[in-house]
Amino acid sequence: MLETTLTQLERLVTDLLEQNRTQSESINRLEQELQQVKDDNDSLQLAAMEQEEQLTSTLGRMQAILQRSGVSADA
Repeated sequence: MLETTLTQLERLVTDLLEQNRTQSESINRLEQELQQVKDDNDSLQLAAMEQEEQLTSTLGRMQAILQRSGVSADA
């Protein structure tokens, strides 16, 4: 009886250790993916800010052209 219980316990501990190893690998992989997504997000935000600056500059230049030509920029 004791031998059977010990064998079952050993098997369960081995299974738990394997599950722990598998979960640790998954966590590491997910942490790496999360960091990559954060880096990508930062890059996209920077690109969006740069594009917004360019669009604002272009809009200002176009409004100046319209003002010089006597056309209302509000139209």
